[in-house]
Amino acid sequence: MKNLDLGLIGNSRTCALVDRRASIVWWCYPYLDGDPVCCSLLQSDEQNADFGQIDVELDGSAESEQFYERNSAILITRFRDSAGNGIEVIDFAPRFYLHGRMFAPAMLVRVVRRRSGRPRVALRVRPAVDYGRERAQVRCGAHHLSYYGMSQSMRLTTDASVSSVLDERPFFLHDSVTLLMGPDETVDGAPHEVGRAFYEKTQAFWHQWVRNLAIPFEWQEVVIRAAITLKLNAFDDTGAIVAAVTTSIPEAPGSGRNWDYRYCWLRDAYFVVNALNSLGATGTMEHYLDYILNIIADTRDAPLQPVYGIRREAALDERVAPALAGYRGMGPVRIGNFAYFQVQNDVFGEAVLASTHAFFDTRLERPAGRHMFNDLERLGEQAVRQYNAPDAGLWELRGATRVHTFSSIMCWAACHRLAIIARKLGLPERERLWSGHAGKMHREICERAWNPRLGSFVSTFGGDRLDASLLLMAEFQFLDPHDPRFVATVDVIERHLRRGDFMLRYDEEDDFGRPETAFLVCTLWWILALAQIGRKERARELFGNVLSRCNHLGLLSEDVAPDSGELWGNFPQTYSMVGLIHCASRLSIPWDKAY
Repeated sequence: MKNLDLGLIGNSRTCALVDRRASIVWWCYPYLDGDPVCCSLLQSDEQNADFGQIDVELDGSAESEQFYERNSAILITRFRDSAGNGIEVIDFAPRFYLHGRMFAPAMLVRVVRRRSGRPRVALRVRPAVDYGRERAQVRCGAHHLSYYGMSQSMRLTTDASVSSVLDERPFFLHDSVTLLMGPDETVDGAPHEVGRAFYEKTQAFWHQWVRNLAIPFEWQEVVIRAAITLKLNAFDDTGAIVAAVTTSIPEAPGSGRNWDYRYCWLRDAYFVVNALNSLGATGTMEHYLDYILNIIADTRDAPLQPVYGIRREAALDERVAPALAGYRGMGPVRIGNFAYFQVQNDVFGEAVLASTHAFFDTRLERPAGRHMFNDLERLGEQAVRQYNAPDAGLWELRGATRVHTFSSIMCWAACHRLAIIARKLGLPERERLWSGHAGKMHREICERAWNPRLGSFVSTFGGDRLDASLLLMAEFQFLDPHDPRFVATVDVIERHLRRGDFMLRYDEEDDFGRPETAFLVCTLWWILALAQIGRKERARELFGNVLSRCNHLGLLSEDVAPDSGELWGNFPQTYSMVGLIHCASRLSIPWDKAY
């Protein structure tokens, strides 16, 4: 049975998922949102035997182990058979500086190396095209195989026997073989030497990047793995940040909640930027600011969408891939996302919040100034108009619109931060304007979103339902953490939405029925809220429980089944990895008190 015991490899241009048996089960090529040449993650077992994956098999293999090379995005899978013959598979995507620029091609490198004995292996390279509809056509060269039918043809250059790869015949592995899989272009050098050079330079890049992170004393490996994962979800070319690298892994078994997450939600991107900024990794923010400012220019006076394509595409029309049966046969597999049609008024706040850091950090190559402020004011003006208007909310309800408290708070946050930026820029009139708007919004939200019968803020104006986003009210500075109203809201949410040691998003019927699984980031928001109101020991206990649900490589998906602890939803989910960073940073012993 398929599960999410998968490792992510990538280079901020392309990403792939590798299972415990070193099978590449998901690889969108050439970019993060591309046609998956490896799609067995979403194929039926019968389809898996034919095409849609890249794997290696050790004859008689009895056991395996898998881990990331320390402080890197390089994945190691080791196999051993009952006779003591052993191999290791090294998988990564090249990423390093070359000639003063970042070299990160749409390429994966696989090195299969003998570790012991006299292993006999088979290599299988079976790319698919058109979302699993058929196997790619192949053309054989002297030292390479070229695959056709996808939007950009792919070449496998190798020092293994080309006929052995083509015929998938086992052979004795005397030392190592290298597979370079990427654009259909001539590789400059012997595959072994190119692979070794790419490996060493990629390893050095990640080690240097990690060394520059300002990590907490406790849970260092958790934070480092989460930070690298977030970095891989950022598309260097435009600055977009995808919510996850997969599509249509259901939020719960047979739920039909199957969505394509390979796009840039402004909300998710803000959380990623905020988390990486907190670690001192501001480069992602600088790239993302280019992306968001260009979107603001693209839209002119049109409403800001909640989600865009990684190249700023506005239309993300949704369709079904009929050739893919879905994760464990639980279709449909969707391409595109109709959420781009929705009105989600929280986006104004998230766009402003993602940009605020740039006005205050003097380390940045291009600190923000008056021109960026003028662009952001356009979003503030929309926030003023829309803060008390119905929308689909951050949970993207498709069947109804209401005035969502979280959306209103984020509109308030846009105005509040604009006032702070105006003060920084020495613009007293603009500061007074935005402070006035923020004050008016704050008063109305406190009046209309408070339910005196429940003794809590609620998810919609005048409503009586809870949702977990209210746990962020203090995080966004809307309320002081010790405000009795916030403490009461945390307690009421816990009583209504807690399931075991996890937290639901909400507990009411939506377009697909009542939610069955817990949204992992909501549990992490709960932990943050508990820490803020002084219940730190309980927060640490709950955080340990979440960490126990990470897969063997420290990665999390979107959802978890409260009873079994099984991971569900698109993978790995940036929201969840962001939550790990924030909780570890908030709960850790300070460095100056650690020893």
